[in-house]
Formats: sequence, C-alpha cells, structure tokens
Amino acid sequence: MNWIALAGTLAAACSMISFVPQAWRIVKSRDTSSISPVMYSLTVSGFGLWTVYGWGLGEWPLIVTNSVCFLLSAFILFMTLLPQNKKDAVARSIDPEAR
Repeated sequence: MNWIALAGTLAAACSMISFVPQAWRIVKSRDTSSISPVMYSLTVSGFGLWTVYGWGLGEWPLIVTNSVCFLLSAFILFMTLLPQNKKDAVARSIDPEAR
C-alpha cells in the first residue's frame, strides 16, 4: 500500500470512528443539550452530498466512508431533535442497560 492510499485509509477510519463516541454518549446519557442542531444539519447534509458525489464518480472509498459518517451524524441529529421521552425510548432500544 503506498503512502497516499495509507493516508486516505487512515483519514477515512478517523472520520468514521470520530462520531461513535458522541453517538454512544447520547445513548448512555440521553443528553443532547450541548449539541447544535444547525451544525449537525450541515454536517449531515455535507456527508450526504459527499456520498452523492462519490456515487457520481464511482469512487467506493468516498461512498462507503461518507455513508457511514452520514448515518452516524444523522443518528446524532435525530436524537438531538427528539423530545426526551422518545429519546429515552430509542436509547433503551439500543442499550436496555443504559440509565
């Protein structure tokens, strides 16, 4: 693997993994008060557009990476926008042991 492919692989892994701790924290704490819905709306839109762009180019690394990031950031946005009782229900369905 050349250094460009390695850099791209590491960047993709970092991008995808970066949303996991935030998503898991939301499931555990059910607290989204410090999350900006506007920022996450832009983030979700950006990942969606990157996915479409990758699809248009037929570039699977762009498609896969941005699809995963889209799904994770969309989950965070979704949880941020839900009322507390629905947030609790979603979190319980993912992790029944949480709170």
